[in-house]
Amino acid sequence: MEDCLFCKIVAGQILASIVYQDDDVVAFKDINPQAPVHLLLIPRCHIADMSEITAEDGPLLASLFTTASQLARDLNLEKGYRFVTNVGPHSGQSVFHLHFHLLGGRQMSWPPG
Repeated sequence: MEDCLFCKIVAGQILASIVYQDDDVVAFKDINPQAPVHLLLIPRCHIADMSEITAEDGPLLASLFTTASQLARDLNLEKGYRFVTNVGPHSGQSVFHLHFHLLGGRQMSWPPG
């Protein structure tokens, strides 16, 4: 989508602090971190949010989750981390391109918000 912030990051039109990328996934540092480690993991293809995921997206989701798991290991988050997505404006979603937050490096509380 031409006006999607994250599609522009994928296309290289907007700079981001990218920590990982492959054919399916891009991971970059959040510009407003809520934890010592706060990365966003996005698919290269545009999916607005989790409600648009279909069964055909299974391999893509597996890639997102295995990438998150590997990044957590690489970043020494062995004490724990949070991997979360928001769906819709009431959840706090502000960029309507599927993205997961990988947060760690501090004690998390529950409920989250």
